[in-house]
Amino acid sequence: MLTYDYDLFVIGAGSAGIRAARLAGDLGRRVAIAEENRLGGTCVIRGCVPKKIFTYASSYSEVFEDARGFGWSVENPSFSWDQLMSSQKNEISRLETFYSEGLKKSKVSIYKDRAVFIDEHTLELVFTGERVTAEKILIATGACPKRYDFPGKDLCISSDDIFHLQSLPQSMLIVGSGYIAVEFANIFHGFGVNTTLVSRGDFILRRFDEDLRSQLQDAMRMKGIGIISNSLIHSVEKKNKQLLVFLSHGKEFLVDKVLLALGRVPKTEALALDKAKVSTDIAGRVLVDSYMRTHVRHIWAIGDVTNRMQLTPVAIHEAMCFVKTVFEGIPTSPDYNVIPTAVFSQPEVASVGLSEEKAVQKFHHVEIYRAHFLPMRHVVSGRKERCFMKLVVHGDSRILLGAHILGQNASELIQILAIALKGSLTKDVLDATMALHPTAAEELVTMYNASYRYSYGKKTE
Repeated sequence: MLTYDYDLFVIGAGSAGIRAARLAGDLGRRVAIAEENRLGGTCVIRGCVPKKIFTYASSYSEVFEDARGFGWSVENPSFSWDQLMSSQKNEISRLETFYSEGLKKSKVSIYKDRAVFIDEHTLELVFTGERVTAEKILIATGACPKRYDFPGKDLCISSDDIFHLQSLPQSMLIVGSGYIAVEFANIFHGFGVNTTLVSRGDFILRRFDEDLRSQLQDAMRMKGIGIISNSLIHSVEKKNKQLLVFLSHGKEFLVDKVLLALGRVPKTEALALDKAKVSTDIAGRVLVDSYMRTHVRHIWAIGDVTNRMQLTPVAIHEAMCFVKTVFEGIPTSPDYNVIPTAVFSQPEVASVGLSEEKAVQKFHHVEIYRAHFLPMRHVVSGRKERCFMKLVVHGDSRILLGAHILGQNASELIQILAIALKGSLTKDVLDATMALHPTAAEELVTMYNASYRYSYGKKTE
C-alpha cells in the first residue's frame, strides 16, 4: 500500500484554499498548504478587503458635503494618502497573521513556496527543490489580472499594483467596465482624482440588470466621472512625467496613471498541470465536475482557477462543499443559482437572482415591480442621487425570481433578499410583511402593484 506525506495538499492559500485546509485539518487529516505570495490571496491582500477600505475612505468626501445640509460646518477637510496606505497595510498584516495562526491551530503545515506538479501525486516546491507527496490534491491558485498586448502596456498598472501607489495621482484613466473598473473609478473620483472610465460597450457592468447598468452609469456621469463608451485602448506612450493615451476612436488623454481592469485569468500556467494530466479549457481554467473534481480522480479545484464564478464567497462555499464530499462522505455540490453580488460603487448596486432580461427569456409570464425615489437623506442634504429598486416575479407562481437595488447600503439589503430567493418566497409574502418606517428598505415590501408585465416575451402594462 502506498504511503504519502499528506492526506491533502492544497496549492494556493487564498480564501478558498485556507478554508479547505483548515476544515480538513480540524477533521484530523494530515494537511499542507503552499503559497508563493502572502497568506490570504487576492481577496485579502490585493482585492476585496483593501478595496473596501479604499471605498470607505473615498466616501467621506460626499459625507462632508452632505453634512452641511444637516447643520454641520466642515471647514477645509483634508485627506492623507500616506495615512490611508498605512492603515490599509496594518489591517492586511493583521489579517495575514490571523490566517497563519488559524492554519497552525488546525495543524496545517505551511509552505511559503510555489508548488508545481511532478506527477499525479507528487509536487515540487520550486524555491527549495523539496518534493512532497499527497493522497489528494486541491488546486486553489485563484486568478490574476488579464493583460492585453498593445504598445505601451508596460506603462500601465493593474489592480494588483493599485494598493502600492506611492502618491495619489491627479488624473487617472481606467480601462474596463466590470466590478474592478467601476469600483476604482468611484474610489479615485471620491479622492478628488480627475477620473475617466473607458468601456468597450454601451454600458458598464455586463450581465447585470439593464436598469442598474444604465442608472449607475448616469449617476457616475452626474458626479463628474468621465465615461467613454464603445472604445478600446490603442496605445500609451510616455510624455514628460505623464502618459499620453490613444483610444481606438482617435481620442487622446494625458493622465498621470492608466489602470487596466480588463478581467482576470486563472493562475494555471506555472502549475505543470500536464504532468498530472489535469485538463483545462482554452482560457486555462481547470475543468471540474459538479463536485469540483477534475478528470483525475484524486485532484480537485475550487475558486477562481476553475470555470465557475469568480467571487470570493463562491470559492469559500466550494471549499466547504469539497470537505463535506471528500472527507465527511456527504456528497455536496455548490448551488450557483442564488448568488448575491454587489458592486461597491457610489452609489452601490447589488443583485441576486435573475435580471429582468433573463427572466423574460426563461419564463412565459413575468411581473416587474419598480421603485425610483429620492431618499430622505438626500432630500435634506441636497444631493440629487436617487435610489432604485426592482423585483422580478414569476407571473404564475408569484415566486421571487430576482432583486436589484441601486443606492446606499444596497449590498446589505440584497444579502437579506437572497434568503427570500433561496427560500422560494412569493411576492405575496413580501406584501404581507410589515414595513419599517422611515427606511428605504420599506419600498421592498410596499410595491404592491406591478409596474409592467411580460407575456411570452411581450411587454404589457
